[in-house]
Amino acid sequence: MFDKTEAFIEREEIYNGAVLHVVRDKVRTPSGKEAYRELAIHNGAVAIIPVTNDGFVIMERQYRYAHQREMLEIPAGKLDSKDEVPLLAAKRELREETGAVAEKYTYLGELIPTPAIVTEKIHMYLAENLSFGECEPDEDEFIDVGKFRLKDLCDMVMRGEICDAKTQIAILKLSQLRPELMK
Repeated sequence: MFDKTEAFIEREEIYNGAVLHVVRDKVRTPSGKEAYRELAIHNGAVAIIPVTNDGFVIMERQYRYAHQREMLEIPAGKLDSKDEVPLLAAKRELREETGAVAEKYTYLGELIPTPAIVTEKIHMYLAENLSFGECEPDEDEFIDVGKFRLKDLCDMVMRGEICDAKTQIAILKLSQLRPELMK
């Protein structure tokens, strides 16, 4: 097998917004030719699959403008900076969006949702031993929170009713890690 690494030559800034930073990089391919790669630079994100002591999964329903519809998702949010500790962001997002605080977090790995054009990595966590307080959503977030059985969520994923990638993956991972919740 040969080295497939592409060598960076130079970068052109295309757009720098509040969430999205788009660049166009010139690279040298393994064949020695120059090529361009357009990338959306993203600080990263966290996603949390919270499970109550009685075995329910806490989910959110919110409107997603990009797809012009409401979606059922696990709690999630972006890192405030590239240096933010993902676990601290996960704790913040879980509390803000659902009012839940977890005593136990288990790291479920990272998800790279769009590897060809976006640098985003989503750090996924299982949150357990929950206690609940008040939600503190961002002023532009309008979220309905509900409890679902894991088996029902798996069925919804398989029927195509849950389309969000991070949510699908977290649900399916949890079904393998905690099969007792599938009853």
